[in-house]
Amino acid sequence: MDSDLRRAVAVALGDLGRSDDWRDRADAGHSLAGFAEMQEAAESLLGLVLDPHDTFVTRRTAEGLLRRKDRPGLTIVASALAIANDNHADWIHTAIVDVFSIFSADLDEALRLCEEMSGDADDRVARGARRLHESLAVIDPVLRPA
Repeated sequence: MDSDLRRAVAVALGDLGRSDDWRDRADAGHSLAGFAEMQEAAESLLGLVLDPHDTFVTRRTAEGLLRRKDRPGLTIVASALAIANDNHADWIHTAIVDVFSIFSADLDEALRLCEEMSGDADDRVARGARRLHESLAVIDPVLRPA
């Protein structure tokens, strides 16, 4: 893995995320989600989840982060939920349902991670993790183990 190249891509996607065009921002958010574990991506991703101009950017970025099904992705979504207005929170919730309503194992792991994160030292992450857990807890997934 070439960490310098990954960093350069994350920076370039962060730049694209500041475009005036909502399509560029949505593409940047979705693609940048793959770099969520990198410090260079985290701030841009949070800004894209809370995009002030278009909630499609919010939904697309949140979905990309949630599809990672890991702590870095969930942490950014939780941080956004902690400070999101009602409109953004609704679109984040839509992404949550889209991602976690199929496989119960994915939902169970996300719930477990949210429980861990609810004790995070960062109050915003902890508060958002509790809100994310509430959204996840009402989902009834389609597929469960036999």
